[in-house]
Amino acid sequence: SRRVNPNFSGVCKVLRGEDLLRQKFLRYLAQTSNEPMGVVVERAEGCWIYSKGGRRYLDFISGIAVTNIGHRHPDVVKAIQEQAERYLHAMVYGEFVQDVQVLLAEELVTIVQDAYKRAGGQVKGRELQYYPTNSGTEANEGALKLARKFTGRKKFVAFQNSFHGDTMGSLSVTGREVYRQPFQPLLADIEFLPFGDVNSLERIDEKVAAVICEPIQGEAGIIVPPEDFLPALRKRCDETGALLILDEVQTGFGRTGKWFAFEHWNIGPDILTVGKALGGGMPLSGFLARQEVMRAFSENPPLCHVTTFGGHPVNCAAALAALKVMERENLPQRAAIIGDKLKGKLQQLAEKFPQILEVRGKGLMLGMELARKEMTQYFVRGCLERGLILGGTLHTEKVVRIAPPLIISDGEVDWAVSVMEDAMKALNDRKTQLPVR
Repeated sequence: SRRVNPNFSGVCKVLRGEDLLRQKFLRYLAQTSNEPMGVVVERAEGCWIYSKGGRRYLDFISGIAVTNIGHRHPDVVKAIQEQAERYLHAMVYGEFVQDVQVLLAEELVTIVQDAYKRAGGQVKGRELQYYPTNSGTEANEGALKLARKFTGRKKFVAFQNSFHGDTMGSLSVTGREVYRQPFQPLLADIEFLPFGDVNSLERIDEKVAAVICEPIQGEAGIIVPPEDFLPALRKRCDETGALLILDEVQTGFGRTGKWFAFEHWNIGPDILTVGKALGGGMPLSGFLARQEVMRAFSENPPLCHVTTFGGHPVNCAAALAALKVMERENLPQRAAIIGDKLKGKLQQLAEKFPQILEVRGKGLMLGMELARKEMTQYFVRGCLERGLILGGTLHTEKVVRIAPPLIISDGEVDWAVSVMEDAMKALNDRKTQLPVR
């Protein structure tokens, strides 16, 4: 094989072709599946991704609920540039006072406190603190550890078909056996209950340190629970002294038409985990809890949960800018309004095509279930060929994930629906079906 010259301009010339880049992608980067989408990215802006070959694609999954404010928002780019000129990593989290960390924590705590108040104030918010991490699974790992440390209990309760991450602790409370089995044994003393079943909540008892739950199950196929489920779960945790961890890594920051999905049910968690959209496109996550709970990590012994890069100053600067964009443009409300419009159009599409069994979700976190997994593969691939990026969900092969940036315009929604209609028509014409890769 030819050795690549380390000179950057030389590398650019060698890798100029899309096909060669794809070959190197397959050769040098570890693969997560045998069927990557394969778009060779040149740049991204707003709701669009542009390939090196000159094509553009409307991003209708937001990098999996990350780019809520769109790609490369100018406020975020400016904040990154300004912080990078000041300092990058200075010290592990918790030792140095870094202004951008402090400002972000203040802003985030205020936003979450306001959400608690709107949800009825079941959980006191005035003493909330934020612990920054790098990814959603790290946030959930920290939340699980914190619950054990604070309560002194060992057992966790989670829900069937849930997804909380791929590291060992988060995987242990992920309710999908096909992903758990290759890595057994995982954490012991975990019980999975059926999501949405109020009667099963009686199995939560005084031995449980915490119950971890997604307000809306994302990877299960955008599953919204019955209206009485989350209030009943909150009540049962209060009765038994178990902490309630709500995993809003995917549902948070306006995605469902509220700042946080728990607001739909007028409840609040004891520990809230966040991520994805928080960083405005940069990797940042974390968990929030009352100061009295969070104190468990700083004593007996101190430094019992630490992170090197959690709260990286550049990422915090990006997140602070992103939150201010969300507030200034009232993107949660925008998601509710445009989400209702999009959902209505998708339901009209379902009336035309019996292959579409159901359209469900809240705000701009929507799922469209098709009759067979093969249809979903054809449909998603067909939309991609037409310039629209959709995706599936991890735990079901029949659901199409629909989660555009919250800044999506009415015109872009109309165009996307027209592409989806065209792709559905292609499903009815065997001559135009694209092969399943």
